[in-house]
Amino acid sequence: MPQYCVNKNAQPNGDHEVHAQGCAYWPANWNVQDLGWHLDCHSAVQAAKLYYPYSANGCAFCSPACHTG
Repeated sequence: MPQYCVNKNAQPNGDHEVHAQGCAYWPANWNVQDLGWHLDCHSAVQAAKLYYPYSANGCAFCSPACHTG
């Protein structure tokens, strides 16, 4: 069960990306909103939506099943 975070800084398209521990695109410490441990990216994205209800999205590299493009 990996640990997840959401990037506090939005991407140019407005998305706040959700990353799994070990992702090459894990944000810098000052940009991390910890989401805790999740079974999969789907529950992690739901947790991220508590902070960013309309713009949480899975990382295309570490959470492709939750990436909406």
